[in-house]
Parts: sequence; structure tokens; C-alpha cells
Amino acid sequence: MVSSVLRVRFNKGERALLEGVCRHARMNLTEYVRRKALQAAYTELCSEQIIIPAAHWKEFEAWMTAPGREIPALKELAESLPTWSKRED
Repeated sequence: MVSSVLRVRFNKGERALLEGVCRHARMNLTEYVRRKALQAAYTELCSEQIIIPAAHWKEFEAWMTAPGREIPALKELAESLPTWSKRED
């Protein structure tokens, strides 16, 4: 995996706070900041709102209330054993 450097500036108080938390979490500052930045990014992505224009609302509502359709590949997947529970004979 190729990695790259991201530089971030903190004032003394911010850095002291982060270092204290890192000691408590028993991880180094780089790993802590990396993990928390990624966690925040995923949270941001998952919490975005979807805006449906009024002109498309009826179309969206029809799609949402339409009966589900069967997708053979998904049905087959749902009926199969997960790879971690398969036995080697």
C-alpha cells in the first residue's frame, strides 16, 4: 500500500490535548489522528441528506411504494452459506 503525508498544524493546547488522549488510548499521535479523521469522513458521508426536488417527488414516491422485485443473484447469495462457515471436506 502506498501512503502519503498529510500535514496538519495544531496550537500547543490542541497538541497537548491530543497527546493526552493518545496516551490514554495507548496509540501514537499519527495513528490516532489518522483513525479519527477517517472515522469523521465516513460519518460525514453517511449523514449527508438526499434532497429530492418537488418536481420528482411523485416519481420517487412511486419507486418507494412499488413492490420489491426478485433479483436471482441476490436470492442465491442470501441462501448460500457464508465462506467462514463452509467446511472443507
